[in-house]
Amino acid sequence: MAETTQLISASGRNLPRNWFKIIAFIWTGQAVSMITSFAAGYAAIWYVTETTGSALMLAVASICFYLPQGLLSPFGGVAADKFNRKTIMIVAVLCVGTVSLILGVLIFLGYASFTLILIMTIVRSVGHSFRVPAMMAAMPMLVPEKHLLRINTLDQLVASIANIGAPAFGIFLYTVVGFHSVMFLDFFGALIAVAGLLLATIPTTHDDSSENQHVFANLKDGWLALAKHRGLVVLIVGVSLGMAVFAALGALFPLMTYDHFNGDGYMAALTEAAFGIGLLIGSLVLIAWGGGKRLAGLIALSSVIVGSTMAACGLLTPAMFNWFVALAGIMAVACAWFNGPLITLIQRAVSEEKLGRVLGLTTALIGLTSPIGIAGGGFLAEAIGVAPFYAIGGVLCVIMGVAVYSFKNVRALDKPAVSTIEENATS
Repeated sequence: MAETTQLISASGRNLPRNWFKIIAFIWTGQAVSMITSFAAGYAAIWYVTETTGSALMLAVASICFYLPQGLLSPFGGVAADKFNRKTIMIVAVLCVGTVSLILGVLIFLGYASFTLILIMTIVRSVGHSFRVPAMMAAMPMLVPEKHLLRINTLDQLVASIANIGAPAFGIFLYTVVGFHSVMFLDFFGALIAVAGLLLATIPTTHDDSSENQHVFANLKDGWLALAKHRGLVVLIVGVSLGMAVFAALGALFPLMTYDHFNGDGYMAALTEAAFGIGLLIGSLVLIAWGGGKRLAGLIALSSVIVGSTMAACGLLTPAMFNWFVALAGIMAVACAWFNGPLITLIQRAVSEEKLGRVLGLTTALIGLTSPIGIAGGGFLAEAIGVAPFYAIGGVLCVIMGVAVYSFKNVRALDKPAVSTIEENATS
């Protein structure tokens, strides 16, 4: 039987027969932590929305999440290539959880403020900067090639499940028990994530060529490994620019409900739940389907769908909230087809000992362009209104998707993947 043969990971390592159990330990903990984190994050966003009602303040909070990622993710990538990736993930999760515990105590004592929200947001971003490159770089060592995209999509799947229930749960705790209770919940979620990682075995990789290099020389090696694949560079830049627009629109999502549709917290939670259901459907489709042979093309198509639905949202009247909820769900289906395909293309192209740095640089580029988009979007939305900004931003996303796939070297990314998938289909 096929199960008795030696399984090989996507990076070429021998896999234990219980490889799926290892993945289950990791992702069960990540799932619980992500749900509690979403609940805490949404409660924080709603606190800012309710107390300020300002697009600029929401934009500032979002910038505080993206900017540290942009500045620190390259160093998180270097750490992922030099140290044990499991240890990095545990430390990052514990730091974020501990800060949530401390903030919960302060909020319980009556010190809730916009400044505390910014502190929480920045710490989450720093933890994300180190956890994500380590997590993504570890996956090719733990998973067979034919399942790599499916495992990469688990992140989106878990996020979709969190989006469905976590906002409503966060708002419920926020309004009934208190803001502090959501922060305490996030701390316990972090402990469960750490427990899942402790039960898993993650190999340590080592790049001898970078042993005595300065950190910036390590970063240069990561860039050179990425630059060998010009189509990948173009695609990453295009996705980053598209994310700058989408991040600006996403930062104003609660304000669209609150301001344009005169909604309350539960209407905002309903919209987030619809977005989560769409992500769930899109993720399940991608996991079952496997993404097909044209992952770069799938990313471009997703951008067109997301942009079209965003533009349509901007044309809705204040009485058409139900349409807004439906469009949010459709938009989310396509959003689920971005991250997994992009990460999989990078993992296939880059060797495991340099993968952390390349993924760190990719996360950094997205992290730096997103706050620029959010800042510009916040000012523009204040000037012209949230709804017109949605219409303009949606059109830009459509243009971006078409433009990126017009490059020949981007379309060429879809050709090598075919043989790779077929070659490993029998393993």
